[in-house]
Amino acid sequence: MAEPTRRYQVGYFIGSLSSTSINRILSQALIRLAPSDLEFTEIPIGHLPLYSQDYDTDFPPEARGLKEAISRSDAVLFVTPEYNRSIPGALKNAIDWASRPWGQNSFHHIPAGVIGASVGAIGTAVAQQSLRAVLSFCNARQMTSPEAYITYSPERFKDDGEVIDETTAQFLKDYMQEFRDHVVRVLTVLPRP
Repeated sequence: MAEPTRRYQVGYFIGSLSSTSINRILSQALIRLAPSDLEFTEIPIGHLPLYSQDYDTDFPPEARGLKEAISRSDAVLFVTPEYNRSIPGALKNAIDWASRPWGQNSFHHIPAGVIGASVGAIGTAVAQQSLRAVLSFCNARQMTSPEAYITYSPERFKDDGEVIDETTAQFLKDYMQEFRDHVVRVLTVLPRP
């Protein structure tokens, strides 16, 4: 009898709070093209208050929910725009909440992927480098290759996440296969509690 296939829970963050975010569209494309043993749950960040160390002894419900969602995830995927050559404040705020209080960092050893889309030619490259620096400090186990800086256009993506352009679709499918393989490698050595 064949062993049942393990399914991996991926919590994903969309860096933009916009209801018309192209990174939300990209996230839907990634989910469509991902290997079938990955299951995705968005980890919302829009209702978090601004982080302050004053909360470290008593987190508000939104922040506790954030940390619980990460703890239920085998891996995390960040899909982020670039704001002023860095990541959006809402995403940084969520990471600050998740990494606190000191000694209770939710990202410690978690497999992580970083990707993003913009209408510009550099496709969030600088934001991703900024995010990678933060995740390094948080001790997340990042997939470092392939890098994925996606230039968004309506000729490549439909609003529901369907990828029209075959080259882009194949690239994103390959990216998600690499992400899946990265998750398996990390969890083999560092199983999640």
